[in-house]
Amino acid sequence: MDNSRPVPLLKKWIIAFRPWALPASTMPVVFGASLAVVIGKAHFSLGPFLLALVGMIVLHTAANMLSDVFDFRRGLDRDITPVSGAIVRGWLSARQVAAGSAFLFLIGSAIGLYLVSLTGRTLLVIGALGLSVGVFYTVLKYHALGDLAVFLNFGLLGSLGAWVVQTRRFSWIPVIWTVPMAILVAAILHANNWRDSISDRERRVTTVASLLGDRGSLFYYEFLIFGSMAIIAGLIFLPRLFSSRLVAMPLTFLVVLLALPRALSLWGRARRRHTPRQPMDFLILDGATANYNLVFGLLCTAAVWLNFVVSKR
Repeated sequence: MDNSRPVPLLKKWIIAFRPWALPASTMPVVFGASLAVVIGKAHFSLGPFLLALVGMIVLHTAANMLSDVFDFRRGLDRDITPVSGAIVRGWLSARQVAAGSAFLFLIGSAIGLYLVSLTGRTLLVIGALGLSVGVFYTVLKYHALGDLAVFLNFGLLGSLGAWVVQTRRFSWIPVIWTVPMAILVAAILHANNWRDSISDRERRVTTVASLLGDRGSLFYYEFLIFGSMAIIAGLIFLPRLFSSRLVAMPLTFLVVLLALPRALSLWGRARRRHTPRQPMDFLILDGATANYNLVFGLLCTAAVWLNFVVSKR
């Protein structure tokens, strides 16, 4: 392969966009819209749904690009890896990527404001909170609040926003029922920060992983991976057992148990981090966790529609 061949401009920007990270933010939108139609009895509006999905993609990409700029300038991101962005590879300058991020934030905000004009002020509050978290994500990440930031933006707020776009009203259902998916998004970031915890401490960057240390990070990762299933079990059975006012999750959500073998595999990778079967097992744990999160999100969405089919019989 000729490494001296010029890299096409489009490829440079695609790498800067990091599209492989987008399922983490788009699945809650799909899930929230599905809940709105099946549980909230809303009429499905395709146009607003697509706008909400595109808006999330644009804002997630903008936040990722801005984070890359700050990480590079702080010296956190210098080595080229399979998932490195365009700045580290020397394909785009930090200034170019920062300008691209600002442009995408403007586009995403414009989409959000248009959706607000269709749905009302509730979405404005959700969008303003999400935008603030996205813009200040890097600052939050450097002070051990990155896990909370992605839990909110790429979990609860994404799902709630999609619900409001379809129903035009607030509900706790998309907030509570998306918690299992949201903590898996936090697991993706934690796997990344766990791997980089030593270098982060050297550069005075505080993450949950660096605070917990290696052993604490292992237990935290276990909680995030298996806690998602435990929460779903609780949301299914506790309201039924104790007649809670909380709306019980449909039994169809037990379909997420199909993801248990993957969860066990991830747990095994994490436990073998010092003696991996393959050298890359722990290094790419964040990517493997992202794949698991996608499968889990698809199963949760399938559970919503399975409930729709079953209830029609």
